[in-house]
Amino acid sequence: MQTQLADFIRDTPEGREADEILRKCVHCGFCTATCPTYQLLGDELDGPRGRIYLIKQVLEGQPVTAKTQLHLDRCLTCRSCETTCPSGVHYSRLADIGRELVERQVPRTAGNKVARWLLRELVPRTGIFTVAMKAGRLARGLLPEALKDKVPAARPAGPWPRPRHARRMLALAGCVQPAMAPSINAAAARVLDVLGISLVEADGAGCCGAVRFHLNDAVGARDNARRNIDAWWPLVERGEVEAIAMTASGCGVQVKDYDHLLQHDTLYAEKARRIAELTRDISEIVAAEAERLAPLLRAKPGTPPPVAWHAPCTLQHGLKLRGVVEHLLGAAGFHLTPVRDGHLCCGSAGTYSLLHPQLAGELRENKLAALTAGEPELIASANIGCITHLQAGTALKVRHWVELLDARLNGFPL
Repeated sequence: MQTQLADFIRDTPEGREADEILRKCVHCGFCTATCPTYQLLGDELDGPRGRIYLIKQVLEGQPVTAKTQLHLDRCLTCRSCETTCPSGVHYSRLADIGRELVERQVPRTAGNKVARWLLRELVPRTGIFTVAMKAGRLARGLLPEALKDKVPAARPAGPWPRPRHARRMLALAGCVQPAMAPSINAAAARVLDVLGISLVEADGAGCCGAVRFHLNDAVGARDNARRNIDAWWPLVERGEVEAIAMTASGCGVQVKDYDHLLQHDTLYAEKARRIAELTRDISEIVAAEAERLAPLLRAKPGTPPPVAWHAPCTLQHGLKLRGVVEHLLGAAGFHLTPVRDGHLCCGSAGTYSLLHPQLAGELRENKLAALTAGEPELIASANIGCITHLQAGTALKVRHWVELLDARLNGFPL
């Protein structure tokens, strides 16, 4: 794709990166075949190729309108198009640059502005979000459907093993997971404990920054990243932890991107690179212990229930981890039911399901139809947002896959 970037952006780091990405695009359109919003709306501008053209126009200095903003807002950033693209177009990076530029030029309506501000300021603050979640559970019957979907029933976390092993790893508590599903990190801690690894959380760490970043608050996202790095760095520097284990694939994508996010920060660039290197999805960590895990699983009696596996976009398209969880669940004795169109987004996409409830609802219906076609007794996933979004649309239990492994290894109820 030929480009003629405007003077205001041409010689900036963002401009050079955007230009490089644009020049890789060959207009083939393969991306539209796997784009969830294009499949629903049938509009070229609601597919990756159309959005690339819109961003190109912005970068070349053409007038920006509310219509441009709408089509970019509708993008789930699921990155399915990146998996499909034969030319290696890094669409998500381009979308981040384009959205930030449009945000500066197009004023939002008062209602939209308030909604986005509340999400930026409420969700990433763990203490405030926890209080809000408790209040939401008490008043759940009075909440509008869009909010009721985001208030799951409370479940006990269960015991967290004390740190007793020489091998230690850090876990990110995150912003919403401690309030919505504390059972996930606790289950991960129990599974790793059986494998001879102690999982610990560092005081001071919080939201990974993804919520702010995808609401076009790059400054706030970088602040979140620096805070987490400050919380983790003493343990990393002293060599007390060998990895940072992510139990939410969405957080994993964001933290692994810290090196890019802070590449121009002279004080944090090198630390961010090291943190990104140490960050691993919990599935990678458990899979690396397969030899130790296998005999433990073989010793467990009984037949687990059939499970439908939902691979979050952040896991399969962002982290490029495909087949790992499926292998682990299969080794644990779970029968995985067939699921069509596994590459498509469920519609959660962070705050997307709150800002675009109709599209998110349609995507969820399609995803649940695919997940339940094989008559599973449980649905498993790997990201708190997907788990909560899917659970709101089905009576089947939706759990993090590590909770299923914990139930198999330790007998903890699902």
